[in-house]
Parts: sequence; structure tokens; C-alpha cells
Amino acid sequence: MSLSRFNAIDTIQNRSELDIEYVESPSEPIASFYGENVFTDATMKAHLDEKSYLSVKAAVQTGAKLTRETADAVAKSMMVWAQAKGVTHYTHWFQPLTGKTAEKHDSFFTLTPDGKVIEEFAGDALVQQEPDGSSFPGGGMRSTFEARGYTAWDPSSPAFILEVGEGKTLCIPTVFTTWNGEAMDYKLPLLKSQSFLEKAAIPVCQLFDKNITKVSTTLGWEQEYFVMDEALYNARPDLLMTGRTLIGKHAPKGQQLEDHYFGAIPERVYAYMRDLETECHKLSIPVRTRHNEVAPCQFEIAPMFEEVNVAVDHNTLLMDLMDRVARRHKLRVLLHEKPFAGVNGSGKHNNWSMGTNTGKNLLSPGKEPGKNLQFLTFFVNTIRAVHEHADLLRATIATANNDHRLGANEAPPAIISAYLGESLDKLLNDIEKSGKSDVAGVKETLSLLSRLPDLEKDSTDRNRTSPFAFTGNKFEIRAVGSSQNCAGPMTVMNTIMGAQLLKFKEEVDKNIASGKEQSEAILSVIVKYIKESKKTRFEGNGYSQEWRDEAAKRGLSNFSTTPPALKAMLSRKTTELYTKSGIFTKKEIHAHYDVQLHNYITSLQIESRTLGEMCTNLVIPAGIRYQTAVADNILKLKQLGMPETAYAAQLQILKALSEAINGTAQGVLKMTQARRAANELEGEAAAEAYCNTVRTEMDAIRIFADRLEYLVQDSSWPLPKYREMFFLR
Repeated sequence: MSLSRFNAIDTIQNRSELDIEYVESPSEPIASFYGENVFTDATMKAHLDEKSYLSVKAAVQTGAKLTRETADAVAKSMMVWAQAKGVTHYTHWFQPLTGKTAEKHDSFFTLTPDGKVIEEFAGDALVQQEPDGSSFPGGGMRSTFEARGYTAWDPSSPAFILEVGEGKTLCIPTVFTTWNGEAMDYKLPLLKSQSFLEKAAIPVCQLFDKNITKVSTTLGWEQEYFVMDEALYNARPDLLMTGRTLIGKHAPKGQQLEDHYFGAIPERVYAYMRDLETECHKLSIPVRTRHNEVAPCQFEIAPMFEEVNVAVDHNTLLMDLMDRVARRHKLRVLLHEKPFAGVNGSGKHNNWSMGTNTGKNLLSPGKEPGKNLQFLTFFVNTIRAVHEHADLLRATIATANNDHRLGANEAPPAIISAYLGESLDKLLNDIEKSGKSDVAGVKETLSLLSRLPDLEKDSTDRNRTSPFAFTGNKFEIRAVGSSQNCAGPMTVMNTIMGAQLLKFKEEVDKNIASGKEQSEAILSVIVKYIKESKKTRFEGNGYSQEWRDEAAKRGLSNFSTTPPALKAMLSRKTTELYTKSGIFTKKEIHAHYDVQLHNYITSLQIESRTLGEMCTNLVIPAGIRYQTAVADNILKLKQLGMPETAYAAQLQILKALSEAINGTAQGVLKMTQARRAANELEGEAAAEAYCNTVRTEMDAIRIFADRLEYLVQDSSWPLPKYREMFFLR
């Protein structure tokens, strides 16, 4: 019998370099082609008249409305620029709640009423288009018969040219809304949250510097991923259907030796990385870091920090590029949070900070953090915001995929805590103990703090077990999953920080109105917030049982799975936060919650069906074939008159095979029944049934199926094994 596993191995071993589309790295410096496929500010300035250019800049910087005349001018200049590069079509590029990007291509070519062929791209086509609103996840905001949805141009994120094979398309970043203007994407809430945070932050900044008139959020993401040969990938139905291996015995060698981490990059992957980086640089994605990660065939790519909206667009675009470029190299990229059991999964660390128009990083401690009231203000308010809305932050990284990763020895636990490092933790403890609400107390505290060592260099170790860690001049949200859109957690961070700063300013103003000097008024509120948020701070090992016990004593939530974690999206606190800030309406909150819940249910439904099919069609038949061969061997030995001791080992193997086959078959039956029962339910009840029964049965099946993989002779096993997927290049 021809097995796909061995066909895949033969394909890899016999593959010629000519089969792979190697792309030579440019010999010229990156600066010479960086951003060549992006309608950058410099490009726009070169193609537009001064009035139109300034109008667009005003729209980006102040939110001013664009006139139709300006839109027409921008559209024409985009088309001229794009056509000079061989572009024939344009699209509104958006980020619906599918978790993927979406695009509908239209040609510049059109016909006039008298039949003449012209090329045009008018302002109305730039500003707005109408994809089908009912065909995307909307949580009930759009019915099947209510098809209208709108994409609207986001001028703050530059248009770019996407090259797919020989085709080139002008992509215009847009938001996606219903006919009534409700958000059906990730970008619109993010933009609203950024505006909300800025309006709340500027008055607080001006307590320290009147020249600060703009505050923006910055993001630096770190994208982890796995790479494997496409032949092996295609021979695994579970990878094709779900992105992860639903069964598979652990390889004898995994990551125990930790020899892959930061090791020499395999040549074939190195070629892929260089090709990917070139494509990124042409699109102004400022990637500059690449390295091996901990698990076999796991890697990481990371850029420089950017304004949050552009950074999110770039990461979303990167995930698409990673797949496209990998196919040239006969590779597949796995972005699932846990594609392989027994080794590290993949995350996407979100490094979040705030910057001002004066060039100040508001989370930079400086040389004397104890005297830096501006830093302390934003630092402590961030911790207080996370303390107040920890459950919402947990909800934003809750997915079926991420449930497999969180809490293992590779990723933060599901308990949201903040790690500050030894020096800053001591600093806040000192402020809490010594800070007074009178002028003398303020001076005494500041004098005490001035004796602390400066933070010119990192004075503490990193804590990889913390989901929210301060790392020098930013907070690192380490629990975000590798396949997730960064906009979700970034929207939450912006919103909770904006709400926190509004509260802070209100309390400071009350203190000043009562007669306190400004620095005293600020510090007294800081002391209050330090005390109120102290239980969220944790400096130890987040993996330990001691921390789980301690967190429970502190009253911190520990949602290990998605269904209970998502409920925070519907809490009274969250509803009040989102509606008061204007980020979401109640209808939008429920719709986005319903989409997340549906995604969870559907993911487990697909996994369950795939696992049942694999076991029935591949695993159990392989076990039965080998069981028959062993039984035939025993029978023949008996017929030859051999004593039972001569085939005692075969009897043990036969018994183990029978137990594993029966266990797998019975498990599939139980899982199928559980899935059918779950499918009769709706909403939260269905999600909980999938979580607590279907997933449990899937885990039980895996034990027996993996046992069969161990028992069945290698030449009869139909699926690529972990040792092959990890180490075949």
C-alpha cells in the first residue's frame, strides 16, 4: 500500500533545488528599496498639490473631514503611482472578525456610456465601498436579507501594493461597518480607542508639560511561528483542517536539550526568512530581528516599534505574507498557538507604550524614577487600569487555540498579574509606606526615592511567566496568541488606560481644589492607586501552585478556558467602560461576544470532526492491520507446536493493541455523541458543552491513538510522525 507519509518523505528526500522558488536577496542596502510598494507620506507629497496634501495630513493628525475634491485628488495620485508600478486593480483591504484579512478587487478599467475604455479611480471609490455585510461574522448585527456593509478609507494607514505572483493590487486600508455604522472589524474599535486614550492622556500630560498636544500608542509585536515542509503538512489532515496535530506521539527528542533556541538557523529556513524580510521591507514593515525559538522548527520575527494602528496593519499583513512566501519555498507556516503537543507553543508578545509629540516615552523611568512624577503617573495608572479590568484583558486573548498554550511552561498563566522588576517594585513599596498627603510627606518621599539607583540599565531580570510585564520602557502583554489580531488586546489597553487617566485627572483636580500643591495632589493619588492595585503585582514564578493558591486568596480570577473568560465582555463593568468611552455600543458588545463564542464552538467542532475521521479512516485501520499480523504470527507459532513462552511478547503486544484500538473506537463514539448533544445547544451552553465534554473526549482519544502509534510497526503507520515533522529539512 502506498502511504501518504512515505510519499511525503520521498518527496522531501528527492526534491531538487529547482523545485523551490529561491529569491535572491537584494544586493543593495535595505534603505534603497524600503517602502517602495507603499504610498508613503513622501510619495503622497510628491504626487499631490500642496493644498490636498495638507488636507490629508490634517485628517490624519486632527481627524478633520476630507472634501470630495481632496479625495478625488488623492485617488488620482494613487492610481497614477500604482499604474506606474504595473498595478491593474485596487481593493479595500480590511480586517473582519474572521481573524483574517479581506479584499474585493476592482479594475481601474471601465467603460463610458458611449463605449470608450478609460482608466479611472475616483474619490468615492477610494473613500467607500460596499462588501456584503451579511456574509461576514457579525454576531447578529446583519441578517441574511440585510446585506449592506461598508468599508471606509483609513487615511492614517498608508495604501500599499500587494504582489501575488505576477499580479499587483493597490490595497487601501479601511474600516468595516454595518449599514448602521456598527463595527464589524478590528480596526474601527482600535481607532476609537486610540482617540479616546489621547483625549484622556493630554490633560494629564499637560500637568507636567504644556507643550504636549498629542499622545499616541506604540506597539512592537514579536511573532512566533513554526515552519515545516509542505509535503509533510499535506500528509496530515489535522494540520490541513485545524492548524494543529490532534494526535501524535511525542518525539524521543523534542526541546529537552534546548539546542534549537538561538541556534544556527537552518539554511532552507534562512532562505525563507531573507525572502520574507525583503517582501516586508518593500511594504515598510520594519522587521529587523529573526532567530530560532525554543521548540524544534519554531522561529520568531520582530520589528521596530510603530504607531499602534500601523503596527496592527503590518502584523496582519505579515501573517498573510508569511504564508505566501513560505509556499515559494515548499514550506508551510503554522501560526496555531499549539501545533504540537509536548513542546512550546507560539505567542505574539505585544509591547505597548505611549509617546508624545515632544518625543517623550511616557513609560520611560529616566535616571531618577523616584523623582519622575510624570513616569510614576503613567506607570501606576497602567497597573491600576489592568488591576481594574484584568478579566477583560484575559477575555481579549481567549480562544480555543490559546487555551492549549496558556499556563504551560512556555507561556504566562491565565491569571492576570503585573511584573515590575525588583527596583520598581521596591520603589512603589517605598512610595506606599512613606508617601503622605501633605507637603512635608511629599518632600520626604521624593528625597528618599532619590537615593535609589537609577534605571539607566535594566536592573532586573525578565519574568517569562508574567502575562503583563514591565520591560524597561514599555509593558509586554505576553499572553496574546500567535494567530490573533493584535487589535483586540490593543483596543482593551487603550480603553482601560483612557478610562483610568480620566479618573486620575478628576481626583487630582479635586485635591488641587482642596488646597493641595500640584505635586502633592498627584502623589497622593498615586499612593492611593498603589495600595488599591497591589494585589495585581507579582514578582515570582507564575507557573507555581503557590501562586495559584495565593492568587485565589487575593481574589484574582483564574479562567483556564475560553467560555468563562469571555463572560467578562458582557459584565456591567465592561459595558459601562465601552459605552461611556464610545468604543462599543451595547449591541456591538454583544455582537462581538457572540462572534468570539461562535468561533470557539466552530473551532472545536471542526477539530472533533477531523479527529473522528482520522481515527476511523487512518488510525484504527492501521492498528487493525498490525493486530491481524501479530495474531497471525501467534497462530502460526501455535500451529508449529511452540510453547507459549515463545510468543509471550506477541501476546502482550496483541493485548495492548486491542486495548488501544477499542479505546480509540469507543472514544470516537463518545466524542461524536457529545458533539451531537452540544450541537443541540446554543450560545454559552453549547460552548461549555464543547469545552467540558467534547474537548475532554478528544483528549481521551489522543491517549489511545498515540499509544497505537507507539505500538504499530513504523512501515504501517500512515501519518507523519513528530520526529519527522521536527527534523526533516
